[in-house]
Amino acid sequence: MATVPNEIGRFGEYGGKYVPETLMNALEELEQAYRAVQKDESFYKELQSYLHYFAGRETPLYFADRLTEHLGGAKIYLKREDLVHTGAHKLNNALGQGLLAKRMGKTKIVAETGAGQHGVASATVAAKLGLECKVFMGEEDIRRQALNVFRMELLGAEVIPALSGTKTLKDATNEAIRYWVSNVEDTFYLLGSVVGPHPYPMIVRDFQRVIGDETKRQILEAEGRLPDTLIACVGGGSNAMGLFYPFMKDENVRMIGVEAAGKGVETDQHAATFAKGRKGVIHGSLTYLLQDEHGQIQEPYSISAGLDYPGVGPEHAYLKDSGRATYHPITDKEALDALQILCKTEGIIPALESSHAVAEAIKLAPSLPPEHLIVISLSGRGDKDVESIQRHLGGKADE
Repeated sequence: MATVPNEIGRFGEYGGKYVPETLMNALEELEQAYRAVQKDESFYKELQSYLHYFAGRETPLYFADRLTEHLGGAKIYLKREDLVHTGAHKLNNALGQGLLAKRMGKTKIVAETGAGQHGVASATVAAKLGLECKVFMGEEDIRRQALNVFRMELLGAEVIPALSGTKTLKDATNEAIRYWVSNVEDTFYLLGSVVGPHPYPMIVRDFQRVIGDETKRQILEAEGRLPDTLIACVGGGSNAMGLFYPFMKDENVRMIGVEAAGKGVETDQHAATFAKGRKGVIHGSLTYLLQDEHGQIQEPYSISAGLDYPGVGPEHAYLKDSGRATYHPITDKEALDALQILCKTEGIIPALESSHAVAEAIKLAPSLPPEHLIVISLSGRGDKDVESIQRHLGGKADE
């Protein structure tokens, strides 16, 4: 495959910079700063120290023996990003961007969040590095993720509700970008996924590749060979890209992204960008997008706040079109069923986002031989979702 992005930030035809003129200088300043630290061994030495001593890396690659036995067929491993400090893979990227902000002389961070995990990671990094932090979050997500809102506030961040649209991640991202445009002199926009204008998809991917780098080393130690199949959930797609990227040239390794089918792709309540979307521009990047016949963004839906996004990272769009990765939809019900199976076979409560990836493995594994190796990225833990899970399993959900 070609090396991407190219010099103008394109993954094939996807990506780019579809932004107001007022942001071009800020993006160019960001890219120059990132290119400089890529050559700076002291930056990566400092980042590695934080990842090890503060975030708790490396995370285990755990053989899920009881889940494997329960399903029959393929041997299943879990990459335990749920054990990272703050409870999700989001901290990997937040630490990298936080240190980059310090190198650029910025004193304030602005971020957006859906499920709250990126907001918690941003607030955590800001506290640790002595930066002010504002987090934009949709009013609906504030309701669904009240515990994470409290965690952000405990860490010293200001949580600002986004009141437009469906009051979810898309709207929080719009508000965060607007704030950044007006405060770019002293503020760093700490973007949480492989979305947005160049160079963000590249930067976030590079800071998340630690997931795949560790997985590759660990599976070679455990099994003496590479896995056959990688599975990860995809909203914007940062945990999936982090897992996939180091395996990109290993063409015998199959890569499966799992998107949220909500109440079914045959309904209008889903976030299945690849199954039902088409090319368009969102948040400064050309990619696949849920939109109506007039090009207006269609509001997404998912039981999982972290997957409730109408677009997807441009590198995923490139992988989908090239056939290097495939993307499958999983419904709310399938995700909830998978969550309960993982709880009862492995003693692990996964995030609702990660449950979508587990559900795909549950569908796939029984049809495969015992020597087939599957790795699932368990991107986050389910503590934040317990109240939502209780409402749905108890039949009291109003969503």
